[in-house]
Amino acid sequence: MEVIKKQTGAAFSLKKGQKLRVVDPQGEQVSDMVLFNSEDTREKISSGKTLDFEESILITKGDFLWSNRSRKMMEILEDTNGRNDFLLAPCSPETFQIMYKNPEYHPSCFENLYTNLEKFDIQPDDVPTAFNIFMNVQFAADGKLSVDPPLSKAGDYVLFQAQMDLIVALTACSAEDSNNGSFKPIHYEILE
Repeated sequence: MEVIKKQTGAAFSLKKGQKLRVVDPQGEQVSDMVLFNSEDTREKISSGKTLDFEESILITKGDFLWSNRSRKMMEILEDTNGRNDFLLAPCSPETFQIMYKNPEYHPSCFENLYTNLEKFDIQPDDVPTAFNIFMNVQFAADGKLSVDPPLSKAGDYVLFQAQMDLIVALTACSAEDSNNGSFKPIHYEILE
């Protein structure tokens, strides 16, 4: 089991057919995930295509994560928590300045994604909206969004299977509101 320390990230290759288990070891910790086709990184995970083709804003067991070229990238085989979405972009330094009114430097998922993806020649502007594993965004009848504490308990996981050769980047999210005010690690393992 690999460990992503709190407020950090990781990036790695995943072959078609391999499985990826993303675990919340302590509970109430979000993980942002982005995917790229390892043979052509211009093909990447698409929030819009996934929401279109799965006909839901909540993505869980039995659903696929789709690319900007309308191809399946991952299938969700198991999901013990059941609450994941694409509703908010990865937190960035600007997120903390604009939304949190925090002028100081703050670790962010966006930075943790692009710095870990540099070894694959993926630039910051190439990072798409992430799949927010364990994130609990609620929406009111008028469309107003709110970020509630994750529903994930210690040991909850999502099991994915790659539908093509992929580059995967994961974070242990750095936004206070997303993680009920504390930061914890995320674990992952690659299974044949």
